[in-house]
Amino acid sequence: MTLNGYFADRKRRQMAVLIAAAVLSGLAALFALHRRAAEVAPTYDTHLLFPDLAHALNAGQVNRIRVSSRAGGTFDVDFVPQKGWILPGRSNYPASFDEVRHVLVAMAAMETVEPKTDQPGWFHYIDVDAPPKGNGTEITVSGDKNHVFAALIVGKTQDIGDESGGVGLFVRKPNENQSWLVRSPAEIKPSQTDWIDKTVMDIDRERVAQADVHPVSGPPYSVSRAAPTVASFTLSPIPKGREIAYAGAGDNIASALDDFTFDDIRPAGDFDFDKGASSLTERTFDGLTVTADVIKQGDDYWARVSAEASPGAAKAAREAYKINERGAGWAFKLASWKGAVFVAPLESLLKPVEKPKK
Repeated sequence: MTLNGYFADRKRRQMAVLIAAAVLSGLAALFALHRRAAEVAPTYDTHLLFPDLAHALNAGQVNRIRVSSRAGGTFDVDFVPQKGWILPGRSNYPASFDEVRHVLVAMAAMETVEPKTDQPGWFHYIDVDAPPKGNGTEITVSGDKNHVFAALIVGKTQDIGDESGGVGLFVRKPNENQSWLVRSPAEIKPSQTDWIDKTVMDIDRERVAQADVHPVSGPPYSVSRAAPTVASFTLSPIPKGREIAYAGAGDNIASALDDFTFDDIRPAGDFDFDKGASSLTERTFDGLTVTADVIKQGDDYWARVSAEASPGAAKAAREAYKINERGAGWAFKLASWKGAVFVAPLESLLKPVEKPKK
């Protein structure tokens, strides 16, 4: 072997040694990382928080949900045969079945992701300190004889990157100090208004033939059209010398009962609708007549509703019955923009009067 060959071969051997050393070093690093990961990995098994709740739900044993929070106070959601889920704190007004279902399914499916603090002094950082002093929301699911199936204090949310749409919640059972990050199908809403069934009616503008308005201030007026195929509504009467503000200015009036929703409810007897209330009555082509009386109290608009059907209009009669069943005795708090539509004076639909030039 020549001297050059010797050194070349020696260089290759050194390179091989260096490569081997690098590989071994890399393997050692990977092993160290794996061992460290194993050391910090959870030593518990992921589990359901309330494994027996699903059985209780399937057996129809749950009949009360109690929610408590600092901001929303304490309220119950009760199941009553023949009526379904109701809100006793709102004079037995129907509760939202969707909200009830979301919460009960969420609690039955809550699965631990990892344990969090068990130090009471740290609970406030993730809002699992108990109400009313703490910021947590306490929810209790029970049945006959106040038998508790599940109780939980729910705190802050955290993104857990769940591809199925699961929500990360910090939670703690009221009788335990151990808190958890859990995966939940839904959040828990602490406000009683979020639990109200807000389905009253939805009178699509396509059905409306005429809307008559008696505002608190100014003269009464109507918007109408001859057939459903007519796109815009005609305003009448238009005072002499005045013009409508723009084509279709009355369409919003005809849409007032479209997607009728509300923010809160109170007994209608809390308001004097016979004084200071505007009135809007819509008539549909298929025989339904709905009247909404709206009163403004402070910055809030409150409405009471009633319905009737033309003789022989069976479908409209059934719809009127449902509206009256839901609306009788209640006042509904409307969003400000929605309330303003119900009380709009005729002047708001007309072009401003031009001031005479000097």
